[in-house]
Amino acid sequence: MSDLPDDLGIPMKPARPAGQQVTVAPLGRNPAPVPPRTPEAARQGGEAARPAEAPRRPAEVPANPVPAVGGLRRSETDVRTLIVGREISLSGEINSCNKLVVEGSVKANLQNCRDVDISETGLFKGSASIDEAEVRGRFEGNLTVRKRLLIRSTGKVTGTIRYGQIEIECGGQISGDIQAQGHEDLIAAVPAAPAAD
Repeated sequence: MSDLPDDLGIPMKPARPAGQQVTVAPLGRNPAPVPPRTPEAARQGGEAARPAEAPRRPAEVPANPVPAVGGLRRSETDVRTLIVGREISLSGEINSCNKLVVEGSVKANLQNCRDVDISETGLFKGSASIDEAEVRGRFEGNLTVRKRLLIRSTGKVTGTIRYGQIEIECGGQISGDIQAQGHEDLIAAVPAAPAAD
């Protein structure tokens, strides 16, 4: 160790006056008490020795943290969420998810899903029958939104579109066979889900 101070001006090893002996204690035993220094001895030896600080322990984290009262509980929507990340392609049938987040590319038939969120990098091709949709990327195909279809400024929807309500931000695009339908018409247009065995 160096006798020079570190960046904060703290000496790297304790200062002791020249000629003072070093006391070494065997492991497991306390060292012999050191007599207090007088002010005269401190002036002669330079800087007064500082008392040793207790070692600092890192913050302890319990092995099994207990959530606070009323702590966060994962909702059913969070549990049944499918996320297709960037640069991932997925094709096939998607059934019974509460939320689909598309950041990559999806070619699918989507049924029994509540919400779809297509990000700026996302592309959905196929058919979807859902409650609500937010499109910031692209949708191509047959889209039936029973409640609200929201097309953001970067979104583009093409194909056969049926919706209960629609909102299009400035810059958003929609083209194809587009019809607003009442709630009863949308429910009649959607085939009933097969009964679970």
